Amino acid sequence: MGGAHSRDELLDSSDSEYEEESENEASYEDANEGSSEGRVKTPSSIDDVDAKLKALKLKYSSKNPNPNNVKLYLHNSVDSKWEIYEKLTTYSFVKTCSVEGESDDDEEDEDGEKGFWVLKVGSKIRSKVGAEMQLKTLVDQRRVDFIAKGVWAMRFFTEQHYEAFLVQFQNCTFENMYGFEAIDENKLKVYGKDFIGWANPEAADDSMWEDADDSFSKSPASATPVRASQDLTEEFEEAANGGIQSLALGALDNSFLVGENGIQVVKNFAHGIQGKGAFVNFGGGSASASKFVQSTPKKTLLMKAETSMLLMSPLNESKLRSTGLHQFDIETGKVVTEWKFGKDGTEITMRDITNDSKSSQLDPSGSTFLGLDDNRLCRWDMRDRHGIVQDLAGSNSNMRTPVLNWDQGHQFSRGTNFQCFATTGDGSVVVGSLDGKIRLYSINSMRQAKTAFPGLGSPVTHVDVTFDGKWIVGTTDTYLVVICTLFTDKDGNSKTGFAGRMGNRIAAPRLLKLNPLDSHLAGVNNKFHSAQFSWVTENGRQERHIVATVGKFSVIWNFQQVKDGSHECYRSQQGLKSCYCYKIVLRDDSIVESRFMHDKFAVTDSPEAPLVIATPMKVSSFSLSNRRQ
Repeated sequence: MGGAHSRDELLDSSDSEYEEESENEASYEDANEGSSEGRVKTPSSIDDVDAKLKALKLKYSSKNPNPNNVKLYLHNSVDSKWEIYEKLTTYSFVKTCSVEGESDDDEEDEDGEKGFWVLKVGSKIRSKVGAEMQLKTLVDQRRVDFIAKGVWAMRFFTEQHYEAFLVQFQNCTFENMYGFEAIDENKLKVYGKDFIGWANPEAADDSMWEDADDSFSKSPASATPVRASQDLTEEFEEAANGGIQSLALGALDNSFLVGENGIQVVKNFAHGIQGKGAFVNFGGGSASASKFVQSTPKKTLLMKAETSMLLMSPLNESKLRSTGLHQFDIETGKVVTEWKFGKDGTEITMRDITNDSKSSQLDPSGSTFLGLDDNRLCRWDMRDRHGIVQDLAGSNSNMRTPVLNWDQGHQFSRGTNFQCFATTGDGSVVVGSLDGKIRLYSINSMRQAKTAFPGLGSPVTHVDVTFDGKWIVGTTDTYLVVICTLFTDKDGNSKTGFAGRMGNRIAAPRLLKLNPLDSHLAGVNNKFHSAQFSWVTENGRQERHIVATVGKFSVIWNFQQVKDGSHECYRSQQGLKSCYCYKIVLRDDSIVESRFMHDKFAVTDSPEAPLVIATPMKVSSFSLSNRRQ
């Protein structure tokens, strides 16, 4: 289960067919062009002249083929093999207002909107150029694989024509994303002068990736070697009492499955989570708790040494934001408080909440947490302004719902479009946005970002960061983006982008993607969600894996391989480096969440803590062990 995936095999034995034909044509030309004396003979008849002209034509066509000629393959999902679809066809990039339409003119539609770039291949393929095509490049085979109502591969006849296609594809992708022609001036406008290496990765400074890679291998936490060959073994499987909506992993004794009807307590072990404990029904305990029947909590947060849980429910199915939350006391099994979000006497909404830092859920005295909305980033305090914790347990249910204290933060003008956030070990904050930008805020200020990484054209729907703040992983629908925040300041000191402005020596990001075949198998409507590093809450410990979910797949990348610039994935690529070496765990239902347990649950023969995968009706635990060779 969970074998490494690489689908870069040769398409078929006829891949060298074109070259062999060219060699035969050249031999034919040589035989007809000269005599044994090395002199050119005068043709003696019309037939000879005609033969000579045909030979010249053959020579010209073989040395100067149509640059848009390709050999097209289709992957047969039934037999799981590549088949030649067309031995010779052509591609073109056209600008149009409709993918399915016949018009290829650069014109405006009825609403005055400009067209977009589409890739056409023969009469079968017509697809809007962009990340959704999941284009994968294989330079050594002069080949690209992609999705367009099926999985296709195109093989080019010359290296020059292959490279020309890639340039065109990248330029059309840029224009479709940003609405600008892909010229240097516009790239500078999109990325900024400090991040121009993101537009031209070959010229970017990757030294920080390599330096961080060295420090990882020298870390005391690296006593267990990280190997490419690691096996996943299913250890436990537990059925759920109701449809699981979210997973709240604890670092102490228990973890929690939040479902449609209530909260199921499970025990933490060295090989996963198992054993049903108490089940708390949302419909009982208090009038406040009964409101959960109307709306299942979508966001949970453990606090106070994991004795308390915050539960945030959306206003309704169409509105993800919430005007408040409930505080659930784990020891008594009751909802003890209902809170409202408010500022300056006005009720406001939040779309997400998170802990103050990576380890703050273990703090028994913690009373603050962070909140995020489209244009708000703030810290909430569950104590009132006089330092008294507000608690409604056993109080009059007719009392006014308490309002959380806005402790710190900023309400931005329109345009930030925040979507998600996470915190480091020291409480620095990383925020992902609808436009793909990722902003870094220090522990001292939420008003102005220390660093703002440009977007790559896709909204960031989830973000995570390592405990030391050196690495960020952002989730988009079709790929994950991994960013190194390290830089060297003017005094030669190594810092992260949370602590200061990074200047212009900024490493290009790396992308984590599924092969087009696996992406197609995951389903056209299934998108990446909730990519996270393995869970570390101590200085000196290193995150070793990244896990994300797409459909019924839980996808795992070895973080050390991702950082290794000499890794085989990167050897035959152009543009931003993309890692396709991963393991897949397939479940029989769509996955709600995939997460690694706390680092302390890693056993001696394993390089990682157990992986927990929750589907609506059950939760499974997997151990990761080194394969003996």
